[in-house]
Amino acid sequence: MEYQIDRNNCNQRIDKFLKRMLKDAPVSFIYKMFRQKDVKVNGKRVSIDYLLKEGDQISVYLKEELLNQFHKDAILRPVKADFPILYEDENILVVDKPKGLLVHEDEGEKRITLQNMVLNYLKEKREWDPSDLTGFIPSPAHRLDRNTSGIVIFGINIVTLQELLRLFRERDQIEKRYTLLVRGITSERGEINFPLIKDSEKKIVKVGSLSKGAKPALTRFHRIKAYQCGFSLVEAELLTGRTHQLRVHFASISHPIVGDSKYGDFSVNENFEKMYGLKNQFLHASYFKFLELEGPLSYLSGKEFRSKLPEKEEKILASISRL
Repeated sequence: MEYQIDRNNCNQRIDKFLKRMLKDAPVSFIYKMFRQKDVKVNGKRVSIDYLLKEGDQISVYLKEELLNQFHKDAILRPVKADFPILYEDENILVVDKPKGLLVHEDEGEKRITLQNMVLNYLKEKREWDPSDLTGFIPSPAHRLDRNTSGIVIFGINIVTLQELLRLFRERDQIEKRYTLLVRGITSERGEINFPLIKDSEKKIVKVGSLSKGAKPALTRFHRIKAYQCGFSLVEAELLTGRTHQLRVHFASISHPIVGDSKYGDFSVNENFEKMYGLKNQFLHASYFKFLELEGPLSYLSGKEFRSKLPEKEEKILASISRL
């Protein structure tokens, strides 16, 4: 088997590249190929941590029956690609996720997910081939809860996805904000700096102490509008990316997000469901900005993306402003 590395597959270790190509091969088998000199790059033996470069020619000596056994096409479940696109180029796809849609599949839903919609969209445009031997699958660089709407960014090739994952992990070159409606009148500006810890048994996140395994979590916010009926529309910026961070942080300062069934005020939630049909948290990923970037995505420096509130949330705000 011969394969030439293009710009979409460089800058990764060769063993990881082969693990994606040969999805069902045991790790021990892949390492054995290196020991037996069955893997060469540009005609020369390389170590398992060799970093692939654009133009490298990989030669893998593998019987055809084993190749067919270990390589399988990516599973693509047909589904209508129904999502607004905020921006796209050869490297990234920025989409506007509606509420109620999973980003990734789970045990209960394998087909109707944002990622599956994106894959179908890219396949139709011939920008991704499920049978590609490299095994790379375009993927989101971050997640939103099923019932949170707004901006999600996908990496279309491996170099971009690796860079996006780094940016979201380090968070000092991106800016990410959410719009939310909370109970009570918040201060005009504030900072919530409470460490968070997951309770896996109860499937919730709680405020905890660093000494007991909690991770630092920092949120900054400003109030957009205070409503006389006792609610605040807030814009919050995530400076860390913990699970359920905004939901737990605002609940911890007695301003739970309206509609939050896990951390919210259940009587408030019940009233909003009866009056407005709101069954989910009023939480929307409304703004994203790339700051000063270096490397393959430097051309996106200063690029901003905005997502409008869903129509239902806009109607709710218009209604409570009259109360």
